[in-house]
Formats: sequence, C-alpha cells, structure tokens
Amino acid sequence: MLGSSFAYSVSAALAKSVSGDIPTIEIVFFRNAIAALVLLPLLWRHGGLKALRTRQPWGHVMRLAAGYTGMLGSFYGYAHLPLATNTALSFAMPLILTLLSAKLLGETVGWRRRSAVLAGLVGVLVIVRPWADFGGGTAVLPPLPVAIVLTGVLGSALAMVSIRRMGAGGENNVAIVMWFALGCTALSALLLPGVWRAPSLLQLAALCAIGAVSAGAQLLMTEAYRTGEAAVVGPFEYSAIVYTSLMGAVIWGEFPDAWSLAGMAIVIGAGLYIWWREVTLARRRQ
Repeated sequence: MLGSSFAYSVSAALAKSVSGDIPTIEIVFFRNAIAALVLLPLLWRHGGLKALRTRQPWGHVMRLAAGYTGMLGSFYGYAHLPLATNTALSFAMPLILTLLSAKLLGETVGWRRRSAVLAGLVGVLVIVRPWADFGGGTAVLPPLPVAIVLTGVLGSALAMVSIRRMGAGGENNVAIVMWFALGCTALSALLLPGVWRAPSLLQLAALCAIGAVSAGAQLLMTEAYRTGEAAVVGPFEYSAIVYTSLMGAVIWGEFPDAWSLAGMAIVIGAGLYIWWREVTLARRRQ
C-alpha cells in the first residue's frame, strides 16, 4: 500500500509537470491508453476477451461517466492547485461516499459516521477558506479549480457506488478495471481532435509514464488488499499526503500553511474514523 500510494503520487507529480502545456483531456487519454496496454497481461491471465463479458453493461456506462468526471477533475486540479492540496481534497471522497451509500445503496449510516462526514467537510472548508474572499480580500485558492476538483470528487464517489453495485451483482474485477480503461481511452480519443497539442519527446515520455505508473499503482493496491487485512493496509493510503507534500515542496516550492495543514488533518482524521468504523461494523456482522 505504501508503494501504491507513492506510485500514485509520482503519477500526480508527472501530470502536474506537463499540465501547463498539455490539455487535461490529452493527459487523461495517455493515462488510460498506456494503462490499458500495461494491464493486458492481467486480462490474458484471466482468460482474454472472455474476461470482458459482462451482464451489467449499464453499470459500466455509469462507472465510466462518473469515473471519467472524477479523473478530469483530479487532473485539472494538478494544473491549478498545489499538489498536496489537490490530494487532500480528493480524500473527501470517502466522506461523500458514506452519504451516497445511505441514499443509493440503502446502507445504514449511524450518527457517528454522519458526524465524521460533517467534520470532514468542515476540514475541506478550512483548506479552501472561502471566507477569505469576503470584505475585498483575496481567495486562498482559485474558486473555479476548487469547484472542478470537488465535482470530480463527487464523480469518484459515484463511481465507487457503481463499482459496489456491480461487485454485488457478481461482476469480476478484471472486467470492471479494463472496461473503464478502454472506455476512458475511447472517450478521450473522441474529444482529442479539438484540444490536441503535439507533446515534445520529454512530455511524451512523461505522459506514457503517467499511464504505466498508474497501472502499477493499481496493481500494487489490488495486491495489498488481496494479501493483507483491510484493517491493516487501508490507513496507509493516506501516506499519499506525505509524498505529495514533499514533492510539492521540493519541486514547486509549495509549502502548506497552518490552516491548510489543519484542514488536511481534519479531512484525513474523519476519513480514517469512517474507515475504522466500517471495518468494526463488518467484523461484528461476521
């Protein structure tokens, strides 16, 4: 899990490094096209094209629409927000997922987790600090990128809902991963002609690395949950905030202030509590 979080952080840093010159859709295209190629051996190991057979095509459509929105929001944020801030905002996803699970999946969410969600959303406000713009002041963070990133966070949460529904319906993990990678590649290819910018050789190498590193991160995360207890490996996902904070500081001179650090701590604390509570309740039901 530590390796997976580090790989995702490297991918984020690579995306940020090219985002000033390369459109977001183009970055998303390379991320998914290369990832799909890297994941082909996994598809082959599980029976080739037979593994792509699905009984839930509309589930994959919903997953694609929501997940693509989430990915666009995330990659757009790399271009316009500090790396660690973008990562911290993405940690609001489990909070939103908790609320959506009650509404869309019929899961019971008690007052403890609802309170943690509320605390986490307060943490998001502390990071963004919209009140700093009142009285003629200057906003701490540009509002449009923040809005786009948070829209992406909502999309990612909806994607997780779709994945849970498909998983409950018996859909295999390989089909879920591959159909998403292929769908994102095809959708990005359709949108590319209007925004395409020819990358330099160095930018092309970075774009390909984003896809390869992201695929490796996904495989490492899957292996972590496959071979280890969720109660042990889950919290280590939050190590990404350490990696991205260090990368942002060393490469771009981005140093979170006290307010940002406090907001990050609140969001991460709320997410960890929700995760711990879900694991505790799952063990009681066994």
